[in-house]
Amino acid sequence: MHLHILGIGGTFMGGVAQLAAAAGHRVTGCDANVYPPMSDVLRSAGIEVIEGYGADQLALAPDLYVVGNVVSRGNPLMEAVLEAGARFVSGPQWVGENLLRGRWVLAVAGTHGKTTVSAMLAAILERAGLSPGFLIGGVPADFGVSARPGGSPMFVIEADEYDTAFFDKRSKFVHYFPRTAVLNNLEFDHADIFADLAAIETQFHHLVRGVPCRGRLLVNGADAALARVLARGCWSELEKFGVDDGWHARVVEEGAQHAFDVAFAGDVLGRLQLPLAGAHNRSNALAAIAAARHAGVAPALAIEALQRFGGVRRRLEVRGMAGGVTVYDDFAHHPTAIEATVSGLRRRVGRARILAVLEPRSNTMKLGTMSALLPASLQGADLVFCYGARSGRDALGWEPAQVLAPMGARARSFDDLEALVQSVTAAARPGDHVLVMSNGGFGGVHGKLLSALAGSATQERVA
Repeated sequence: MHLHILGIGGTFMGGVAQLAAAAGHRVTGCDANVYPPMSDVLRSAGIEVIEGYGADQLALAPDLYVVGNVVSRGNPLMEAVLEAGARFVSGPQWVGENLLRGRWVLAVAGTHGKTTVSAMLAAILERAGLSPGFLIGGVPADFGVSARPGGSPMFVIEADEYDTAFFDKRSKFVHYFPRTAVLNNLEFDHADIFADLAAIETQFHHLVRGVPCRGRLLVNGADAALARVLARGCWSELEKFGVDDGWHARVVEEGAQHAFDVAFAGDVLGRLQLPLAGAHNRSNALAAIAAARHAGVAPALAIEALQRFGGVRRRLEVRGMAGGVTVYDDFAHHPTAIEATVSGLRRRVGRARILAVLEPRSNTMKLGTMSALLPASLQGADLVFCYGARSGRDALGWEPAQVLAPMGARARSFDDLEALVQSVTAAARPGDHVLVMSNGGFGGVHGKLLSALAGSATQERVA
């Protein structure tokens, strides 16, 4: 079957493309902008990607169009598909019907940590010899790809609460019907499609309704919003983490790494030296260990696997060093995630200076719904450089300089990317750590910064 995927550059739809190709389908796709790492992954998989959404792509005559949620009415190709009466389906529905049916689905949901917990869980199952399939919204370093079909019934999927498609406004995860479901946390997000937190809780309730009675929910017991979700009904086995009467961590040492004892129901099951720092990563690890146990993996083996966990690309990923300055890339875009990322880097680098470079480009952040929370979330950084476009699809609906005014001279705002790069380069000095945070490609700013820093260091040596 020939599938043509609209919105193939996103982490989810790009993963769908890889899985479909691995299943023997002919796969092509299109998007307005495809950037690394997904562009590299698709190229290596031999998947042809067409730039833009031209109606002329109708001439490809695929058997089925698979539509991502980036596509809306008015999209030239989608309008042509509708006019022609061609067959189309959403990405999540195609995954649920063609890849997940009949498999043991382990779904990881939550506002934060979905990618990390999914990657941890896949790594544990792999270490246990279960050869899981997976579809993750990032590239786990332990695998080098964001998706694979796997060689067993086990399938790990990052369960996103964002809507499915322009013609299906339910959350993506309602299509997955997991046997093991992790509910990691729940905050207000996606202000472009949800009116309030209660609306998101309803979607999580729908996810819970689809877990079989002999399935299991692993739920953050310290999260009030998730408690409200469970109060609306729970028909499956239930275990909680992050609470003393469930899965919890007893911290032994905290620093660049974490050493802690993993405990459940009063019993210590082993000590984990986790390569990732932060209380949020302790919680992520507990969720993954608990979910793996439901799939038959002993906690001791899960702990052993996580000792070697390589992390996920775009999660405090070092992109390079130039002029004695280290440049990182991170996907953080929600204030809670920004604060956790800055704190995690602070534990790693101690008193060294952190220069935070932020592009608030998610739909929620562009609307300004959470902009007032940014100054507090960035307090752990020494300097802040915020980029906000004034026009185009990524234009901000608020003024960064006004929002960041409480930070005084520590914060600077730009609407010109080159000016931002020059300012960061001028401010940076050897030993600094530049933390770039965006859920997009940010105009290739990482490479621009590294080049500028290298050039600056060369000029200083010549002088």
